[in-house]
Amino acid sequence: MIAVFLAHRGYLELPWVILIAFWGTFSGDQLYFWLGRTKGVSFLTRRPSYRRGVEKAQDLLGKHQKLIILGFRFVYGLRNVIPFAIGISNINPKQFIVLNALGAIVWAMIVGSGGYLFGNALEIIIGDIKHYELETLAVIAINGVIVWLVYFCRHWRTNHFAIKNK
Repeated sequence: MIAVFLAHRGYLELPWVILIAFWGTFSGDQLYFWLGRTKGVSFLTRRPSYRRGVEKAQDLLGKHQKLIILGFRFVYGLRNVIPFAIGISNINPKQFIVLNALGAIVWAMIVGSGGYLFGNALEIIIGDIKHYELETLAVIAINGVIVWLVYFCRHWRTNHFAIKNK
């Protein structure tokens, strides 16, 4: 979304933002598919807590395979589990590549164009956004740092106390 905002402001070109978004989501999902295909069963054996999420994803795949492959990236919370679960399943890799590419381009175009149009609408409502660019980017950066710090502290505390309690 930051890249779309920057494209709206003229710092980046929207077609390149959409192309890079497509490539990022497509290649990431191909990686998760490949990991599921090559390491999925052994991964679930070592981490049984993930099995429930993968089983839910596979249940969805059994009912609506093509629709799920085309649209999983629009469903928050399943975005990374679904390609992994698809890799574990018996879905043809060539079919996944084609459907993944179609879903990725649709997603990139919707998110890119939608964000760009949202920026236009916001500019009409707020007025000249240029006055708020630095503040907006600073708030986004600060929020990113806060999220990272919270994650880091939780991860450190969990690992630190788990080691101490052993």
